[in-house]
Amino acid sequence: MRISSARVAARHAMKRPCRSLLHLFFNLILGVAAPIVLSQGASAEVYPSRPITIVVPFTAGGPTDALVRTLSERMQHSLGQPLIVENVTGAAGTIGVGRVACAAPDGYTVSVGHWSTHVINGALYPLSYDLLKDLEPIAMLTNYPMLLLTKNAVPAKNLTELAAWLKANEAKVSVGTIGVGSAAHVAAVYFANLEGLKFEYVPYRGAAPALQDLMAGRIDLLFDHLPNALPQVREGKVKAYAVTANTRSPTAPDIPTVDEAGVAGLYINIWYGLWVPKGTPPEIKAKLNAAVVEALADPKVRQQLSELGQVIPPRDQQTPEALAAYQKAEIAKWWPVIKAANMKGE
Repeated sequence: MRISSARVAARHAMKRPCRSLLHLFFNLILGVAAPIVLSQGASAEVYPSRPITIVVPFTAGGPTDALVRTLSERMQHSLGQPLIVENVTGAAGTIGVGRVACAAPDGYTVSVGHWSTHVINGALYPLSYDLLKDLEPIAMLTNYPMLLLTKNAVPAKNLTELAAWLKANEAKVSVGTIGVGSAAHVAAVYFANLEGLKFEYVPYRGAAPALQDLMAGRIDLLFDHLPNALPQVREGKVKAYAVTANTRSPTAPDIPTVDEAGVAGLYINIWYGLWVPKGTPPEIKAKLNAAVVEALADPKVRQQLSELGQVIPPRDQQTPEALAAYQKAEIAKWWPVIKAANMKGE
């Protein structure tokens, strides 16, 4: 009964516009606090003067959570205030992102997300907020490519041979996905589009069971996040044909790019960023960006992120403008792919 209620609440939260929520909120504030007059001193407080909440739209212990906790420990030294990580789950991350989109633009509620939450979800779900208009970028945090994997029994020695093998066996080839619209699903559809392939898509509830079935030979192909699959590749449990990028990953320099392996342009980059609500003052955004830049330059943080399989972007790509441009380009690239495949959020 609790699960059913939670799902209903999540659906209503997704459909209710931010403006309606804010209208209700301000009416309540005006009704209760109309006699209160803020002093000039209170309105001119130096930011930040209290803890900052970073909303992670996924459960604790996942890759996004680990990334944020690594960065927040260093960022709070620059900001002079604690950074509180709050996990707000539901509807593939849309509930947590929506909470920030509807929050006060004062710099005390920040959204962290990635390629899925801040690009893909906009094409999958009827969101109550606009990913580009209701959120303002602070900085790109990290990124990494995916790995194109097969079970060991596949005879192809390189990606060109793999594409030929898949075409010859397309009637029986199975590809693992981690639900509709997941990175594994979108990547497989994109690969099929580029090479004119047909697959049987096998959905899984998570990356772990999909990878387990690939190792056991129950499915043939899987696109998986590099940090997640690399240990199994190193142990020879699955075959990796390429990283989905145009440059080799520093985490796996021995694995060729898709261009080198024979399928040019098969680029899928999983990237993370930081956003604040629309209307946040420029000076606050500048302070948050500076804290991110300082954290990403810290040798200890860089080492920790490298151990997580994350790649830190160059300094010139850590600006709000760079993240804004990149996010827009990703939306332009991926929304048509998703809509042409008729993907719908579950």
